[in-house]
Amino acid sequence: MIVNQFPDRIIEINQEQYLYFGGTAYLGLPTNAAFRNLVIQNILKWGTTYGSSRTANIQLTAYDAGEKFLASHIGSESTVTVSSGMLAGKLVVEKLKKQTDCFYHLNEIHSAIQIKNSVPVFINEKLNHHLLDSKSEKITILTDGVPSFQTKPVDLSFLEEISIHKEITLVVDESHSLGIIGENGSGIYASIDFPVKRKILVSSLGKAFGLTGGVIASDSEFITEVKELETFTSAAGMNPAFVQTLSGAFEIYKIQHQKLLDNLSYINSILKPNDNIKFDKNYPLIYLLSKELVEALKNENIIIASFKYTKEAEPLNRIVVTANHTKEDLDKLVGVLNNYSC
Repeated sequence: MIVNQFPDRIIEINQEQYLYFGGTAYLGLPTNAAFRNLVIQNILKWGTTYGSSRTANIQLTAYDAGEKFLASHIGSESTVTVSSGMLAGKLVVEKLKKQTDCFYHLNEIHSAIQIKNSVPVFINEKLNHHLLDSKSEKITILTDGVPSFQTKPVDLSFLEEISIHKEITLVVDESHSLGIIGENGSGIYASIDFPVKRKILVSSLGKAFGLTGGVIASDSEFITEVKELETFTSAAGMNPAFVQTLSGAFEIYKIQHQKLLDNLSYINSILKPNDNIKFDKNYPLIYLLSKELVEALKNENIIIASFKYTKEAEPLNRIVVTANHTKEDLDKLVGVLNNYSC
């Protein structure tokens, strides 16, 4: 389906209106008037793009302002912005290749942080025995902040069971948790308190934060090392107008985050338990386990997110709730869900 407008809470297809519960604009920022005005102001100041390297002799204060905000919001020593969440992940993996003896992955991680020859943390639901042996080595564990098809943050308690002979670096892709989970949408990075040598956040800013770009957050030493990578120095940075917007939009983020939480709380108050539905009151993705339910929603002029991560995979069907959905939108959505049983 092709539409000729931004797909907010309502979209028009073939001159017919549908309620839309898809996309990743969790805080509803792309159509938020105050947010768009702030972006426009910053474009007027910084232009539409800045194609120079971040290490060029001319430095822009926009980056310093935006990255300091992100560090404060996330709860990290330092951050650096890049042009996309995918690049953020690839830069981190590139750097860690030279510092890691063995990579491990938890669940089905996003391609941004995948690396060849990574091995699973769990095998047959048991911790990989290599993580328990006495071999001294540097390991990196890769995970999504909220695993695919899940509605709660990843359980990292297994880190306490890993052998003390392992020096652990933890990389968390928070593209679907930053801006959503935690106080004012700070994500899970600051709350991770396990025996690891270093923790690193990578995330897209094009989802909850409403701006094309990505961020890496960690200790100051690691961020400095990332900035020295050739891939970083030879690439243009995130749009400076967008980075500047980050530092000026905090109050907007707070307001929209609360609206999202209110919407989720309302759904929780009216949604009946259903084995075909996976929902948590603190997370804006509702997974549907029945293809028939997807069709039932479409018949009521409700479109949800449905796509394949890979060519061979089954479609992933999920309802995306945003801060922009109204009580009436939610009543209609939940009405269909409550009337469906299989």
